[in-house]
This record gives sequence, C-alpha cells and structure tokens, in this order.
Amino acid sequence: MYATNLLGSRNLLEALAGAAQAPDAVLLASSANIYGNARGGRLSEATSPAPANDYGVSKIAMEYLAATYAERLPIIITRPFNYTGVGQAANFLIPKIIDHARRRAPVLELGNIDVERDFSDVRMVADAYAQLIAAPAAIGRTLNVCSGEAVTLRAVIDLVERLSGHRFDVQINPAFVRANEVKTLCGDRSALEGVIGAVQAHPLEETLRWMLDA
Repeated sequence: MYATNLLGSRNLLEALAGAAQAPDAVLLASSANIYGNARGGRLSEATSPAPANDYGVSKIAMEYLAATYAERLPIIITRPFNYTGVGQAANFLIPKIIDHARRRAPVLELGNIDVERDFSDVRMVADAYAQLIAAPAAIGRTLNVCSGEAVTLRAVIDLVERLSGHRFDVQINPAFVRANEVKTLCGDRSALEGVIGAVQAHPLEETLRWMLDA
C-alpha cells in the first residue's frame, strides 16, 4: 500500500513535473478512508483526517505529498467513497453478493453486515472524474466523490435478494471481520457539485439490477 499509494504517486508526480509538456490537469484518487471512524452525519472535505488503518494512512500521506507539487502541477484530489458496478472483481463486497445470487449459492459468508457505507455507481464516479479533469475550477481542490447516502450491508443484501428472487443463509465469518473497521462512511458531495454541477446519480437499486443482468 505505501509503495504504491505514496512512493508510486511521488514517482508519477516527479515524472510529470519534469515532462516536456505540462499536463492540463492531474487527478489523484485518495479515499474516504482518510476520515477514519467517522463522526455522525455527512463528512465534508473540512472533516479532519483520522485514518483508522494503513490504507487510510497511505492515502492521506499521498495527499500531503501532492501538496508539495502544487506549485508545479495542476493537481486535483478526489476522495471517493465506496463505488461498484459491472466488471468489478468478485472479491469486492457487492460483486461477491451479486455473484452468489446469480449462482443461487445457498450460503453467503461475510464480515460485519451492520456497517454503513456510501455506495456510488462506477459510471457516476467515472463521469465526475472526466468532468473534473476538464474543469479549471477543480485545480487545487480536494473533493469528495460520493452518493451522499449511507446504507448498511444488511440493506444491500435485502435488495439483492428481492431483485434476484434468491435468499441467502447469511453467515458471519470472524475471519472477514476487519480489525479497525470503519463503522460508518457517508459523504457530502456539495463541494463536488459546486464545481461540476449535479452529478449523474444512479440509485443503488438500479446499480444492483445492472450488475445482476450483466
């Protein structure tokens, strides 16, 4: 994680800073994990970082690193919350649930299904990134990319069961319960929409149906 997120980003930025032709924009994807075990309500970019795991620490370190290149490169930093869609590997949470539903697997083993996450559709995230890269007003900004709504994994399972017509025997596997699990992550996207306008939001049910039908 540190080799990729911190040192890899440093190598990339150094190469871009020395390039013969300067880029119009450089978008670096940080993570909502930098907020850590969140306070209540929606988290804005003004929320103080408090990462609870190595991934979050590596991402906030990358943000600090990027700041040292701010005078040489047109940097945009995004803090994406969870997102999913067709093509995401089955070892990720929602694709795992979708895969079990499509196979009609009788048992689904998961970790803590009462954590709340802010899930976005990957199509919205990609569209937001493309618009940010083209927006001069985004340069120098750090922006959440999120749906603005948090749902429990239990609610996601209920939706998939309803859409697929298949019910699981959900079993909690202690091996899947992460240490220092971030309990709630819900983002505020008002700053993002202040730069690019209203995002092309996709309701979670629409995303899940898209994945089930793919």
